[in-house]
Amino acid sequence: MNTDTDKPRLEASSLCCIRDDRTLFADLGFRLHGGQALLVEGRNGSGKTSLLRILCGIRMPDEGRVSWNGEDIFRLGGDYHACTAYVGHRDGVKLDLTARENLAVARGLGAPSETPLEDALEAVGLSGFDDAPVRNLSAGQQRRLALARLLVTRSKLWILDEPFTSLDRHGITVIETLVTQHLADNGMLVATSHHAVDLRDADIQRINLSA
Repeated sequence: MNTDTDKPRLEASSLCCIRDDRTLFADLGFRLHGGQALLVEGRNGSGKTSLLRILCGIRMPDEGRVSWNGEDIFRLGGDYHACTAYVGHRDGVKLDLTARENLAVARGLGAPSETPLEDALEAVGLSGFDDAPVRNLSAGQQRRLALARLLVTRSKLWILDEPFTSLDRHGITVIETLVTQHLADNGMLVATSHHAVDLRDADIQRINLSA
């Protein structure tokens, strides 16, 4: 019997990225199915963020192709972006809005999930901060809010660049739990992290750009 994981959902082939006349990586490829995670490792400057930006469709590769269900992501455009959620180095939250307002904006820009905004805040340990101006939150709380945006849209693919930045041990555990549940629900993850990531029994691939 065929299942959703029988067919690659995200596939990269022969990717090359050049920056300032320096080749960061070349001939890079992988396949990612539902329920799988890809952890991108490597030294600073090895091209981890550049690879994630290519996979998001923000940057074109210098060579190669990224496809979603067999279709080039740059041709799919908005149809692909509706399936992805990206959290980069910067939190991307609006400091003059409240925590709840930030999530409402994120939901309006994507395909809304059924998760109530209050439940998303509770899931990342921000219950009771619904109406708090984001500029009054700590760096760790702002990071949790950025990650809470993952819960308010129905994004199949999460692309996370150093998601544990500014988080304490408890915050890291909270996010690991959310990611583990996402993978159990047949979602996919591409992430970089300087921290050891505990995803329990998840199916994990690794790419080391410094190798």
